[in-house]
Amino acid sequence: MPTSAVSYRTLDLVAILKTVRRLERRISERFPGSGLLSICHELVGLAEDVQQRAKAIAAPNIALRAAVYIVISAGIVGLLTVAFGVKFQIGSTELLSVLQAVEAAANIVVLLGAVLFFLISLETRLKRNRSLRDLHVFRSIAHVIDMHQLTKDPSSVLASECATASSPQRTMSAFELTRYLDYCSERLSLTSKLAAVYAQNLPDPVVIDAVNEIESLTTNLSQKIWQKITILDAS
Repeated sequence: MPTSAVSYRTLDLVAILKTVRRLERRISERFPGSGLLSICHELVGLAEDVQQRAKAIAAPNIALRAAVYIVISAGIVGLLTVAFGVKFQIGSTELLSVLQAVEAAANIVVLLGAVLFFLISLETRLKRNRSLRDLHVFRSIAHVIDMHQLTKDPSSVLASECATASSPQRTMSAFELTRYLDYCSERLSLTSKLAAVYAQNLPDPVVIDAVNEIESLTTNLSQKIWQKITILDAS
């Protein structure tokens, strides 16, 4: 029972990839050789890359974490050295030397804290930069999907059209156009879900904001598509 509950609280990359591949097959069966199918091939490739990249992001950086332990050990050794020196100087009642030893210990603590802060935050920054580069690709994919549906005008099948020499070719029936637009909406939804995997593996505020931005973008684009579908269904 606990395993089942946990599985519904996280995105399953395997299930998302199966859905993307199923969508690819559906598009190939209805619109073979179309640009819609080509962009779906690209989405499948991105989904497969996300599986590998998500694991890499979640994995700890062993080299950086080893460096943190080395710095902590070196700092402890330095503080112990100063502490033993202070004991020795107290015996000789040289107050100036004691103050110098305390100052040295304070400098070690400050330096140790700065180095630790840099090393501990470095791993997060590296993962954040990798995630943001990948998320930029999903943002671009969303705009490409929008370009595919841009010329799919419901009026082309609902009313007689006086085409010009530069008019796009519109040969789809109302049913085919509806399916085409629905496939575009599905691809936008899957694109946002693939982006959300990065926030799931790296709950960094910057990454979460970037994922939310992609979610808003795909939602707005999908709303435009569903307005067209609504017009077709109402006819």
